[in-house]
Amino acid sequence: MSTSTPRPERVTHAHARDVRLPGGLGTLVLVTVDNGFDHTKPTTFGPQGIAELTATLTAVRERVAAGEVAAVAVTGKPYYLAAGADLTQVASVTTREQALELGRGGHAAYRLLNDMGVPTFAFVNGAALGGGLELALACDYRTAAADVRALALPETGLGLVPGWGGAYRVPRLVGIEKALEVVLTRPAANKPYTAAQAAQAGLVDVVLDPADFLEESVRWAARVLDGSVVVERRPLDDAGTWKAVVSAARERLDATVHGSRPAPYRALDLMAAARDADVDAAYAAEDEALADLIMSDEMRASVYAFGLVQGGKRPEGAPDPSLAQPVARVGVVGAGLMASQIALLFAQRLGVPVVMRDLDQARVDHGLAAVQQQVERLVSTGRMTPDAGARITASVTGSTELSVFAGCDLVIEAVTEVLDLKKRVFAELEQVVGPDTVLATNTSALSVTRMAADLEHPERVVGLHFFNPVAAMPLVEVVRAERTSDAALATGFAVAQKLRKTAVLVADRPGFVVNRLLVLLLGKIVEAVENGTPVDVADRALDPLGLPMPPFELFDLVGPAVGLHVLTSLREDLGDRFPRSPGLEKLVADGTTVVRPAPAKGLPKRVDPAVQAVFDSARETPAAGAPLDEAGVLDAVLTALTVEIGHMLDEGVVATPQQVDLCMILGAGWGFHLGGITPYLDRTGYSERVLGRRLLPDGVANVPGR
Repeated sequence: MSTSTPRPERVTHAHARDVRLPGGLGTLVLVTVDNGFDHTKPTTFGPQGIAELTATLTAVRERVAAGEVAAVAVTGKPYYLAAGADLTQVASVTTREQALELGRGGHAAYRLLNDMGVPTFAFVNGAALGGGLELALACDYRTAAADVRALALPETGLGLVPGWGGAYRVPRLVGIEKALEVVLTRPAANKPYTAAQAAQAGLVDVVLDPADFLEESVRWAARVLDGSVVVERRPLDDAGTWKAVVSAARERLDATVHGSRPAPYRALDLMAAARDADVDAAYAAEDEALADLIMSDEMRASVYAFGLVQGGKRPEGAPDPSLAQPVARVGVVGAGLMASQIALLFAQRLGVPVVMRDLDQARVDHGLAAVQQQVERLVSTGRMTPDAGARITASVTGSTELSVFAGCDLVIEAVTEVLDLKKRVFAELEQVVGPDTVLATNTSALSVTRMAADLEHPERVVGLHFFNPVAAMPLVEVVRAERTSDAALATGFAVAQKLRKTAVLVADRPGFVVNRLLVLLLGKIVEAVENGTPVDVADRALDPLGLPMPPFELFDLVGPAVGLHVLTSLREDLGDRFPRSPGLEKLVADGTTVVRPAPAKGLPKRVDPAVQAVFDSARETPAAGAPLDEAGVLDAVLTALTVEIGHMLDEGVVATPQQVDLCMILGAGWGFHLGGITPYLDRTGYSERVLGRRLLPDGVANVPGR
């Protein structure tokens, strides 16, 4: 990536045509927004597109004034109504005045729909995101095709606010509580609405069959016009309810976001005022918020991160895909937690037979039961049909016999993280699998090269590091060992793609990317505690980053024993940058509870006070350093991470800083507002202070010149 001139705007055109309404009701003008490209290039709005929409709607309104038009509707090209603002254009804005004009331009265009003088309709035929959904919300009524699966206002997840009327309209349309879900909660979880969910929420009025959606929408509009269909709108929430809901939401933001990024707070402020503000004041406030946020580093980092995730579907450094071996049968060594999740994913996404093997029948049965339970959960929640569930369950089998792997094209081991055990597994496999079978390891930190060193064909071994939970986490680190062949590597990438994962090529270095950085982060937290920093201070220290969870909750999630094992392993390989922790060793030995239960669903789990006593009792000598405050702990963590990223790039663990960021976003859930990690280290000065250089060019993920 560079600071080169952004691509030209893909101009979205607004085509108007007349449609005769049934029942002699007159003419409906249908405006179709379409950028002229296929579905791989979604319809978005930049300045030229907004100008064309404004011109088209202005001409339509003149016809309305002349009495020629009974209704107006907007729709989109196949698969899309619109995907909102063109983020490439937004991120290229250089002045606040330009940013302000983006907001004002969108408002002016959309107000033409709202003030058309005849009923207006949005026929939501495809994805409607951000400004695309706001286009629909500017209309009086909304239909949606039943197969639409993405309606959302994702702006707060991208460092923005719904700035073309969404922050004002949504709480007035669906109520303040549901609006918080639309604008804050769902974007944070990256969960758009389906058409049915949007109808239930009140964002759309009716869901229609996609087969003849446009015709049905016109007929439905006619029934609204002739009065045979009446759409009821919910009354405005009373002032007390509005205030109480906003107050509770602000407390929740403070407990989860910790002020780490401005967009959710600005959106909440706009929604708080939406009940009593007049439309002019509300839109002006949206314009001001949008202008401030467009000129923020958090928004630029968010757009950078969004681009990385979208571009990550084309793996960097992968071999020619034609070298990949066909995979018609998969073997999984082990039947534990990770093994059963991997088995289900392969059966579900590849549609091939999968066999799990473990040492005794009880373990095999447990693994198969775990697969069955996961399938039943998917079926019961409607995410899988009963027939598909039955097929998948039947396709996953288990055995204690090694010979079941004989016909497999790919065998992946998911056994305990012990190098000698994994070496033994591969040695046994090589005796039964075919000459072209690819052997994969799900190791999270061990050397794949050493694992394969004694094999007759070490070139067939590749690392496929999945993250827990396997179905949900989108990243796979594809590890190229010293002697991994292009064919084995290409097979790994091809499999990851079919599993719908983003694959990142990593070199065979300890911990690869995600675990190396996360375990170092945790190591520096416990090191601070070893040196006398209170555990609650250490646990709060990273709050300003707005990470998915506090450090001790992360410890609890991965398991203290696993964390200790990986920390010890990385210390052995990489030296004392990864600290030893007697307190953590005792914590594991004693089985001490690490965190308290969350005070409410969705709120962080904080460190259990009992952890303090364990660290205090385990301290072998007086603390080597001084206790730190929260800022001091954060500084120690960020300094260590900067040093480590420098080493990783020097070692060629990944080719670029962008790949580090992609791994941290998809493998560790780090927020878009951080840009992964390297943009944050650049804008806070750590890169230049510690490494003597920026990690990314100025302007790639920040406002240039800052």
